[in-house]
Amino acid sequence: MAEIDREAVWREFQEAVNMTPAALEKHLATEESRSVGWTHEGEAESVGHQEGRRIVEIKHKPKSALTDDDYAHMRKVVGYVHRHLAQGGPKEDKAHSRWRTSLMNWGHDPLKG
Repeated sequence: MAEIDREAVWREFQEAVNMTPAALEKHLATEESRSVGWTHEGEAESVGHQEGRRIVEIKHKPKSALTDDDYAHMRKVVGYVHRHLAQGGPKEDKAHSRWRTSLMNWGHDPLKG
């Protein structure tokens, strides 16, 4: 991946993932977090929950240690967050919605200013 692409992906990822690693880890430890999302056949953990753990790993790495695979994953996260934000979520009680919980599994709290 070209260096300029890495910079763009880095910026977009930082904007899309608005939760700190500590806040994301705390969220991932909740039953609510584990109760949302799609699960691959034969697996117990949802895709989004797995993604959250990977996002925490990426956020803990120094920028200089990020690999092409990390950058590809960051692009995937940005795409997911943008697609789900575009849905707008429920009209009422967004704070307690599965929509918000799912986004938070991917490191984005839509209620965070």
